[in-house]
Amino acid sequence: MAAHIRRRLRKGATTTAVAAAAVAALAASQAPAAPLAEGATGGDQQAAGGESGGPEDGAATGNSPYYTDLPPLITPDRPGSSSNLPAATGSAEAGIPASVLAAYKQAERTVATTDPACRLPWQLLAAIGKVESGQARGGQVDANGTTLSPILGPALNGQGFALIKDTDGGAYDSDAVHDRAVGPMQFIPSTWATWGQDANGDGRKDPNNIYDAALAAGRYLCAGGRNLAVAADLDRAVLSYNQSTEYLRTVRSWFAYYQRGTHEVPDGSGVLPTAPSTPTPSPTPTPSPTPGGTTGPTPSPSPSKPGGAKPSPSPSKPGDGSTSPTPTPTPPRPTPPPKPTPSPAETFGSLENAGTGPLTATAGGTFEERVSVRARNALGAPMAQLPVTFTINGTTGTLFDGGKKKVTVISKADGTATAPALKAGEKTGEFTVTATAGTNRPRTLTYEASVTARQADKIVRVGDKALVAAPGEKFADAVTVKATHKGIAAPGVAVTATMVKDSLGLIDNDKGPYFKDADGKPLRTLDLTTGADGLLQLPEIFADENPGTYKLRLTTEGGGSVVIELTVQAPEETAPEETETPEA
Repeated sequence: MAAHIRRRLRKGATTTAVAAAAVAALAASQAPAAPLAEGATGGDQQAAGGESGGPEDGAATGNSPYYTDLPPLITPDRPGSSSNLPAATGSAEAGIPASVLAAYKQAERTVATTDPACRLPWQLLAAIGKVESGQARGGQVDANGTTLSPILGPALNGQGFALIKDTDGGAYDSDAVHDRAVGPMQFIPSTWATWGQDANGDGRKDPNNIYDAALAAGRYLCAGGRNLAVAADLDRAVLSYNQSTEYLRTVRSWFAYYQRGTHEVPDGSGVLPTAPSTPTPSPTPTPSPTPGGTTGPTPSPSPSKPGGAKPSPSPSKPGDGSTSPTPTPTPPRPTPPPKPTPSPAETFGSLENAGTGPLTATAGGTFEERVSVRARNALGAPMAQLPVTFTINGTTGTLFDGGKKKVTVISKADGTATAPALKAGEKTGEFTVTATAGTNRPRTLTYEASVTARQADKIVRVGDKALVAAPGEKFADAVTVKATHKGIAAPGVAVTATMVKDSLGLIDNDKGPYFKDADGKPLRTLDLTTGADGLLQLPEIFADENPGTYKLRLTTEGGGSVVIELTVQAPEETAPEETETPEA
């Protein structure tokens, strides 16, 4: 929802003096964490580059007044040593009420999860909270973080401030005629309607609650793909909150101050600011056109600097015949239309796992799990109609159903996008699937997956004929087995055949039957693989000179096993037939 914002009257010499004081304080305390971005130094203005974190041509606070107190020149110690601060003005100013501080840090953690690329520092929220409301009036909040009494800015009636007619029926600001900035972070109702959050889990989005307001401010500052670790993006974010360079400098000074160290103080004991920026209301100025089709007050002409006025051109000397040339008018250059700023609901915010389980399948099989993600917008709500690209990375030969390694899926109404089923390749090993969405600042999720060897939970001998061989001879009958998995023939399953002494296969045998290797040497363990129908015929088996009954154990990937008896014995001798001797 667009908030119709108008700029506040310039504060003239007063604000110029404040800005100068801010610069002096910054220089004295060595405060700036990053330089002001180019183009962010010239009076009240829209965010540099025309980018706004809120509604087009708007500001989160409606450019309401703010506190212009600057940090003390005695800065706190470096972070980590603030517990040893001296009992001085700097120490008191560095204190932030406990609930307020907790809300800022919670907002930082939440945004780091949903929009890590923004890199929102809680000290920036603290700086804005200090300037907007003096940290909720020194921490005047209840146990849930709600202000003990509403914090309301003046009516934005155009008398020295922006003119914003009522947008909420007085629901938030108790004013049914004009809007007012509300709560510890001073959101105008129309902006809160778009950006409001429920950060404390009470089911309400309350601008008077420091937890809700801090998270809303954090998401608002991160809008438009900003990276707040970049000075230009941080400047744009602050200017989108209140379109004043003096405001930016004041916030910047507190931001740098808090970065040097803070400490927690009890709620209600914070230092209250004393210097509001509220100008003296004046008659409604004559509006003049401003860029973007809006109107604003006509600034008074600045007085000429002593000695700095440019002299007017010297008149022509009498009689020299010279005349002033007539200048050729230059046609005005057309102003390109401003780029529309997407609403928070239209701005891609984050990508998260939508419940994808372990990704494992046997070679040649189909993965039971499918990769699924959920897209969220800048407000943290599910985002539909967002293209998500899934890509398989690895050498197992795994592909999506349809034979592709890369597919693009459009997110549904609940924000979910689910990739097609994965078909495992023939090579075992690890691979990954990545899900990527977004163009300006893409978000990527990576899922690990694996292809394991084919399995068989059962293996049996085909046939039941006794397997017998004479010492030093080979077994005449071949040994054939069949492997199955869940009752279905299991092709390509690894089978290990071992000559053993016991049925459990705990003790290998070094006597009796054996296989032969390529050089014809005895071999009593072999690794084999079932064929297309799950069948496996073992190589020839030979007997040594030791007669007896021996065991051959076969095991499979998946737990199947079978033990087969092999007998080595000499053939039975046949007694010669008796012949009758004829009687004499």
